[in-house]
Amino acid sequence: MVNRPVLLIVAFACLAAGVVWARSAFRLQRTWRRISQSEGSSGPGAQGAHLAFRKEIHNVVLYALLATVSAVSSLTKGSAVHLVFLVLLLPVGVSIRYGRRILSEARLAEQRWLLERRAQEVLNQNAQFTPMRWAARLAPDELPAIQGFEIAHVYEPGTGALAGDFYDLYPTGTSRLAAVIGDVAGHGIEPSITAFQVKYLLRVFLRQYRDPAQAIEELNLVLSAQGRPEDFVSLCAVVFDQTAGTLRFASAGHPPAWVWHDHEVRPLRATGPLLTLDPKGSYFSRELPLDPGDVLMMYTDGLTEARAGGQLFGEERVAQFLRRDPGDDLMVLCKGLLEAARDFASAPLADDVAILAVRRI
Repeated sequence: MVNRPVLLIVAFACLAAGVVWARSAFRLQRTWRRISQSEGSSGPGAQGAHLAFRKEIHNVVLYALLATVSAVSSLTKGSAVHLVFLVLLLPVGVSIRYGRRILSEARLAEQRWLLERRAQEVLNQNAQFTPMRWAARLAPDELPAIQGFEIAHVYEPGTGALAGDFYDLYPTGTSRLAAVIGDVAGHGIEPSITAFQVKYLLRVFLRQYRDPAQAIEELNLVLSAQGRPEDFVSLCAVVFDQTAGTLRFASAGHPPAWVWHDHEVRPLRATGPLLTLDPKGSYFSRELPLDPGDVLMMYTDGLTEARAGGQLFGEERVAQFLRRDPGDDLMVLCKGLLEAARDFASAPLADDVAILAVRRI
């Protein structure tokens, strides 16, 4: 028999409020588990979600106890203790009155986590997959095997956004091989797009013109006509002629490549300005003999601009490295040169570094 019907009303009200908090706690628990799986249980998002979940559980337990005590008290004879329980109707009323809002906030927390996870996935794709794909086009891990030549290359991305370093190697005729390396000024997607364009336009022009200087002049005209003078490009193009036993090169403001020939290291210095610097710029090429065992070492300025305080790694250290052991395995030479720049620098290399080496065998 019910002795205190008011307490029985309070018990049912507490039970209703407890159901509201339990539903909210269930959503927060699900969100907490998802965040923990995504970022680990020690992450700030997971800790915050766990804290909110524990608060909800506290409310569920509190209202469950109040409902139980109120129900039992309503069936028990005694003093007018039910008057004290009437005070509980205030928080109970607030919970019932704002129950929809409480559930809505739990849904919003769950949706916010889903949106944040999707945004992070997009950022991860932009920060990881896109640069990797561009790098695979601009500085591929694999280059074609060319009969009569040993090839090696390394590429190390710098810090920050996408960059415009690239290299290329391909036959331009029956006995002719082109080796190209270049760098577009700046960082970001636009320099990378320009580098991609330069790389493949030069393929066309080097097949069209036997002289690399003429191919570079045509490339300069095309780039300058696009009206983007800020896209300064340096590059060095070398064409090996196996039949004639020569190499012919032209360089648009690029750091000097080095050639080991006849027990000497010779620089292949710029033979014209940076691309787009002067739409009417002229370029010329030079020819050197190429004997079996001769080595060509090409690189981008991220290597020579490795810095230790105010001192640069510099071009002469590249020459000394090649001069010290030109007969070594080319991949060992390339990796050793990159490691020497890393050891020299007082901080991680900030700019991209590309190295391409070719030996006639």
